[in-house]
Amino acid sequence: MHRAPRFKLLPFAALLLVAACHDKPADPAAAATSVPEVQSAVTAADADKFVLGINQWREKNMPRFSAAFWLASTYINDDSQALSAAATEEMLEYVTRTIGEAKRFEHAEGISKPTARAIELTRLGTSLPAPSDAKDREELAKLSAKLEANYGAGKWCHPNAAGQQECLTLQQIEKIVDNVDFKNTPEQMAEAWAGWHATAKPIRKDYQRFAELMNEGSKEIGFANTGELWRGGYDMTPAEFDTEVERLWGQVKPLYEALHCSVRSKLNEKYGDAVVPKNGLIPAQLLGNMWAQQWGNLYPLMEPYKGVGSLDVTGALVKMREAELSKIKAAYKGKPSIVQQADMEHQADIAIATKMTRIAEDFYTSLGMPKLPDSFWAKSQLVQPRDRDVVCHASAWDFNLKQDDVRIKMCIEPNEESLRTIHHELGHIYYYLNYKDQPSVFQSGAHDGFHEAIGDTVTLSLTAQHLQTIGLISDAKKDEHAVINDQMKLALEKITFLPWGKLVDQWRWRVFDGQIPSDQYNAGWWKLRAAYQGVAPPLARSEDDFDPGAKYHIPANTPYTRYFLAFILQFQFQKALCDASGFKGPLYECDVYGNAEAGERFMAMLSQGQSQPWQDTLEKLTGTRKMDASAIIEYFSPLMKYLQEQNQGKTCGWDGEA
Repeated sequence: MHRAPRFKLLPFAALLLVAACHDKPADPAAAATSVPEVQSAVTAADADKFVLGINQWREKNMPRFSAAFWLASTYINDDSQALSAAATEEMLEYVTRTIGEAKRFEHAEGISKPTARAIELTRLGTSLPAPSDAKDREELAKLSAKLEANYGAGKWCHPNAAGQQECLTLQQIEKIVDNVDFKNTPEQMAEAWAGWHATAKPIRKDYQRFAELMNEGSKEIGFANTGELWRGGYDMTPAEFDTEVERLWGQVKPLYEALHCSVRSKLNEKYGDAVVPKNGLIPAQLLGNMWAQQWGNLYPLMEPYKGVGSLDVTGALVKMREAELSKIKAAYKGKPSIVQQADMEHQADIAIATKMTRIAEDFYTSLGMPKLPDSFWAKSQLVQPRDRDVVCHASAWDFNLKQDDVRIKMCIEPNEESLRTIHHELGHIYYYLNYKDQPSVFQSGAHDGFHEAIGDTVTLSLTAQHLQTIGLISDAKKDEHAVINDQMKLALEKITFLPWGKLVDQWRWRVFDGQIPSDQYNAGWWKLRAAYQGVAPPLARSEDDFDPGAKYHIPANTPYTRYFLAFILQFQFQKALCDASGFKGPLYECDVYGNAEAGERFMAMLSQGQSQPWQDTLEKLTGTRKMDASAIIEYFSPLMKYLQEQNQGKTCGWDGEA
């Protein structure tokens, strides 16, 4: 399942996370359009005024910029890309100038803690650092729009079984690679995999230039490269952050390696030594996901105890969608045309998408959070439009900082993956709604991993018993075999993601600092994938390919380590919420649905936003100031014991160095 790595910060929010913590200036219009001239000495009052000016500029312009970016994702054409590029260029000019101005306050005395934090967030708050040169900024803005548009419009065109040329979207190609019914051959999946990855070839040189321009911008801010800038935004030094990520990976690596060993063995049994070596790398197209990042579609193959408990959520959702379609057809008088039948299908898609979103909303409201505003339902994109290209990659949007226009953008389908993705995206929406009373500078996650972890924490309560309670499965058993089945299914989503969540930015950081030169982009990518994931490409690759660009977050320039951190934090959060709720059983059985105390603790954390170092926020909820994967180990302890037994006598591990 491709779920957690779905959220893309609005480009404006990602570029500029600053605002004031004091009263508004007498002339908001002037503050919105001007920055104080450089002076030889500055005061605390100057710093307050500086932050206030940024705040007013942001409040004035965010709705306009958000609209441009929304159009660029939901109406992909030359006009929307031009609007997006123009908005990006305008933002880059302002942000670049403002970051430069922020340097004036580095040694100023008497600045309040909120203002000092706002100024520091100004310096670190951009994932798209732009050069000060106007032509370079314009080029960066156009490249940014072009790279993302290429992803959204990408199609694989090839002759079908009838010999006719057909062009498939990513969603259609994914259905071949996902191979949920295990009917496709390794060769068919490899062909589809290659078809999608070929869509990234045209942007290889563009990405090289894109990285060069961002590095120029990062150096002007005072960082060695863009990777160092990104790692500097965690209330610790970049070097300390590197150490922290490695420590967390070390905690979970043994569990991943045990799962990899078991999966490889099952795939070897199914496809033979010629396709899957007993002791080597697993071909990426066989893992039930276009990027081999989550392996949930392999569950029928990996199910430890066949038929113990029903976990077919997708089957239930498909039946619900069929029921919606039947109701629509029954209400129609006469014989519908082909066009009218297509309209009915689309209406059924909208109906089930809305129902699934309501299911997710209900979980959050059960914890005491508010219902989603009417505008959410009126303005969100919940299904794939029939008349245009869109970026289907799911994302959550806050349009105006007032929380009266929040939306998600998805192409929901009636399956478990989409249901969990909706819960994830609403986690972002409810973070927005909970920190709405913070000054704008602090309307963000404690760090970006927190923002990604909220919805995923909620999904940990979607236990088999919970799914049975809400009518999505019919046979939730509690015996030991059922526990192992449940855990295997979840581990194929959660544990398999961890090395992928780490390596995407490892590749980018090495591109940014020159360890991976432009003539080794693809080789460097597959070296990391071999080292961390133990996977290999399904067919020969060369430097004519640009396989990293076939993953949304690369052309969209969304930092990715946040997702690795989120997969650690969600278990740590869940344990804290379960403890707060008074739950006494094993962690994997905990469901906090409807628990008021857990809801209050959760909302108290969310309401802090980015107003303080994340260590303070984490401590308030969990009692510790360190991210810690021990809750994952506790949660999956039954599965780990099972895997150790199953892997006895097998040669686990693989050759690969990062």
